[in-house]
Amino acid sequence: MAVRPLAAASLVALAISLGACQDSTFGGGGSTRHLTPIPQKTLALMQTKGMSQGDPILIRAYKREAEMEVWKRGSSGQYALLKTFPICRWSGQLGPKTKQGDRQAPEGFYTITPGQMNPNSSYYLSFDTGYPNAFDRANGRTGNYIMVHGTCSSAGCFAMTDESMAEIYAIAREAFAGGQRGFQFQSYPFRMTAQNFAKFRNDPNAPFWKNLKEGSDHFEALKEEPRVGLCGNRYVFGGADAAAGSCSPKVDTLVAEKRERDNREIAELVGKGTAATRVVYDDGGQNPVFRQQQPSAFASLTHAEEALPYAPKDYARHNLGEVSRPETLAAGPREIEVDAKGRPLMTASIEAPIPTKAAAAALARKDERKGNRREEPSLVAQAAPATPAAATAPEAAKPAAPARIAVADADGDMSAYQKAFGNLFNKGNPTPATPAADAATVPAAAAVAAPEPSKTARTAPVAKTAHAVPAAQSRKEPAKPARAETRPDAKAESRPETRTEAKVPAKAPEKTAAKN
Repeated sequence: MAVRPLAAASLVALAISLGACQDSTFGGGGSTRHLTPIPQKTLALMQTKGMSQGDPILIRAYKREAEMEVWKRGSSGQYALLKTFPICRWSGQLGPKTKQGDRQAPEGFYTITPGQMNPNSSYYLSFDTGYPNAFDRANGRTGNYIMVHGTCSSAGCFAMTDESMAEIYAIAREAFAGGQRGFQFQSYPFRMTAQNFAKFRNDPNAPFWKNLKEGSDHFEALKEEPRVGLCGNRYVFGGADAAAGSCSPKVDTLVAEKRERDNREIAELVGKGTAATRVVYDDGGQNPVFRQQQPSAFASLTHAEEALPYAPKDYARHNLGEVSRPETLAAGPREIEVDAKGRPLMTASIEAPIPTKAAAAALARKDERKGNRREEPSLVAQAAPATPAAATAPEAAKPAAPARIAVADADGDMSAYQKAFGNLFNKGNPTPATPAADAATVPAAAAVAAPEPSKTARTAPVAKTAHAVPAAQSRKEPAKPARAETRPDAKAESRPETRTEAKVPAKAPEKTAAKN
């Protein structure tokens, strides 16, 4: 009979070890790190903001910005920001956790009680977020042991440095000692601004994020902890009626005004042409302060160091321990432009008659069925309409509109444009003697600037020299000048071609688009 308790204990240990962060040492142990006092510098900060150690707290986390805020309720009854901590590591993508093992850090509203604090964590110190809550269970989401902990390693958790975790733990411990029975933990994909909602309006998670914004608006407008309820499979926020589960809780006037302002701003940003995008990670991210040795890591930080809520030089010196999956952090987040259904856009409409890869591949298949091999003219020449030069001249004179190209890294990455346009031209042919032209210039412009090899070629229509011509006609019109009319500029030929975008396949363009 003594074997049964041992077997049961083994099963419990195994279940815990299979949890997202494998934090298997709840309770027991002789560590005293949970008794670490609040740093004197933070106590002084509390004093300047009219706060005390025992005042209630509230914590907000933002994945994309990789920041965690600790708020305290002062004597006025409203919450004020005490301190912001950079998140050392989070895993997965923007969006909620939906199932066990998906490496997703959760998004939503959770309550942390003293029983969820773990003083003997395998990851220095930790507290359990309480995932899954009632909302998660109502939506069929699974998983457990999703923590905020020390050590820069995450498999669905929010990982802080040991020093940051010790300070957050101490602040929470003193709040519990002051009488707070549970503090609210708000987890967001990004800061709930109009700019972010305009950008991510077509993301598949947008409806869920709009629901989260309702709670965020309540807190930001009133600086009061929103009461959280559940109506079907949606959050409801407000006062006592929301906590009781009302599906139409009363909305405070200040909250309603904030929502109205944000909605107007979102509409204005969309009207001005803000692109709808998604952000893709290899596996989560971390705050740039922990990658100070990489100069490019600070490209997104537009504020001076003193304007940040934390000093990068301080956190860069921290011992991060074993950073989980560091290779996935190297690429950083990539923004992809998407359509109204959230599908990636590889090319947008371009005024100049440059063919798409799918059109070029279809044309190549058509030629193969006819038994022809179009080797002489380039793809741009093949796409030119069969009209006289006079008809195309006005189009050539019209300034080409800038092409919007949505690629894996469209923010300031010039190689993205090279990848998108590099496959439109054949390689290994001499460049024309004409000055380099923009890739968006129509073929007729190149035809006007091309050398005139003979009287016959001078009087022939441009459209005929822009296409593959029959053998009899090719004897009258030299082929070499025709190539000069239609070849891209030297810059276009020298652009690097990478991955599947380097060549336009003759078959199955759908697979090429999928890989892109």
